[in-house]
Amino acid sequence: MAEDKNIPQQINIELGEKEAEGIYSNFAIISHSPAEFIIDFTRIMPGVPKAKVFARMIMTPQHAKMLLGALRENVEKYERNFGEIKVFAGPVPNVPFGFQSPGA
Repeated sequence: MAEDKNIPQQINIELGEKEAEGIYSNFAIISHSPAEFIIDFTRIMPGVPKAKVFARMIMTPQHAKMLLGALRENVEKYERNFGEIKVFAGPVPNVPFGFQSPGA
């Protein structure tokens, strides 16, 4: 019976059509209480002083820490394959934000 505990559990994950489309987010607001972490995913648009929350994830502190580790591991894998991800502190000079019309 002790051997059964070492067998990894297989989870069948279903991805609905709507969820498969995904939601684009370029800004996240993270808050927490002793019992949970809340991550609100939003989009910031140039010249628009308001941002709408498109998705909210609520998780336990343990799951938030596991997510942090999974993200760290996957960013490291990405950078090994594709090079360093550069993070800019603010607007990047001479780099347009979002889609631009021809000749803009």
